[in-house]
Amino acid sequence: MNILLKILFLISKLPLRILYLFSDLIFFFNYYFVGYRKSIVLENLQKSFPNKDKSELEQIRKKFFHNFSDYIVETIRSFTISQNEVRVRVQHLNQDLFHEAKKEGENIILLAGHVFNWEWFNALASVVPQEHSHPVYRKVQSKFWEDQIKKIRNSFGNKALEAGEVMRHIFRNKNDGNTIYMFVADQTPHISFVDTGLEFLHQKTPVFTGYDKLATRMNLTFIYCEMKKVKRGYYQINYHKITPDGEKFVENEVLKKFHQLLENTINKRPDNYLWSHRKWKYAHGIKKMV
Repeated sequence: MNILLKILFLISKLPLRILYLFSDLIFFFNYYFVGYRKSIVLENLQKSFPNKDKSELEQIRKKFFHNFSDYIVETIRSFTISQNEVRVRVQHLNQDLFHEAKKEGENIILLAGHVFNWEWFNALASVVPQEHSHPVYRKVQSKFWEDQIKKIRNSFGNKALEAGEVMRHIFRNKNDGNTIYMFVADQTPHISFVDTGLEFLHQKTPVFTGYDKLATRMNLTFIYCEMKKVKRGYYQINYHKITPDGEKFVENEVLKKFHQLLENTINKRPDNYLWSHRKWKYAHGIKKMV
């Protein structure tokens, strides 16, 4: 693994214009020969867009695999990408929300989906007034890749937290507007934790509810990250504050609003979402719909 890490580290130092040549090769061999999860991607697209015809779905699938290949090399580039480069490549819109939250003395819960390239929004920590920023990661089967993702999310002054320790960290630390918690919030719960579901992309979808429970227990600012791929290697993130319909959030309100916003983002550019993920495989375990 040390040899692999050294190789990846050296590759990550290559300019993106060179890495995108690797991306083109990855796409070609995967799409036309290997076929990694092509059937899963098509099945997810068919169920999510029942009104689209076969040719439309195939076009989305092909574009997705192009974007997925770019994501792979961009993630490798993340090992050594500089703060200056990522600032040029990622534009953060509506940053006033972060200054308002600090003024109000409310910590921030940032909610993003698996929209390309979600790893690069970590650079937000270098442009906001909050001193503490905590991207959340989940343990994976491969300790090697878990360590690499943790290293990426620790960049730009961030301090990554494993999902199992986030809630304890939030409740133990001061809610003073000086901390951001970054969630990729459309993760799929393990079957043993599947309980709640909602309608998302025309399907019953298992969801995590932890961040929603925070909304009814603490005065926090909830912000949705709308990721947009402007062109190859350049992204724009528009931040939207999630507000309650009444005076305060009620149970499942943030949960529903986040998924509605994410669905709107996906509908604009469906090829930018992570369709290779088995997001609905535990839908049968849902006990209640909200």
